[in-house]
Amino acid sequence: MFESGTAVARALEAAGADLDDAQRQPNGVDLTAGAVYEQVEAGRIGTDGKTVGERATLEPDDGVYELDPGAYVVEYGEPVKIPEGTVGFVYPRSSLLRNSCMLNTAVWDAGYEGVGEGLLQVGKPIEIEAGARIAQLVLADADHDGTYDGSYQGERL
Repeated sequence: MFESGTAVARALEAAGADLDDAQRQPNGVDLTAGAVYEQVEAGRIGTDGKTVGERATLEPDDGVYELDPGAYVVEYGEPVKIPEGTVGFVYPRSSLLRNSCMLNTAVWDAGYEGVGEGLLQVGKPIEIEAGARIAQLVLADADHDGTYDGSYQGERL
């Protein structure tokens, strides 16, 4: 069972998110584009750990990111806190899909706190205004053993 948009908004506000009315949806909360990066160096995922490759921060031109086809990492503009008893999923807004773009994300475990990010795949050139709504966070009821305590806990808080 998924939580209501009101419940998701309460969880984000508890983490310090300043939401406007347009972000509140019936089944979740829209997340905005906070920053955009281009990975410029190889990363590594091994059995003994991981390394995130070096990234270049892209600067918006007059508040607008002008993105050519390719892969980018987008940092969301809101801090989140996934409550115990839930799991978080982030989905792209249909406006991205309708513009030949896709946003890939991972599961957000119960207890995760931070400002997350996703992989933005751009199929055709697009302009994305800083602060534009690009994704929707939904929370689902979930049984779990423990809470998130990984290396990304508290990122960018």
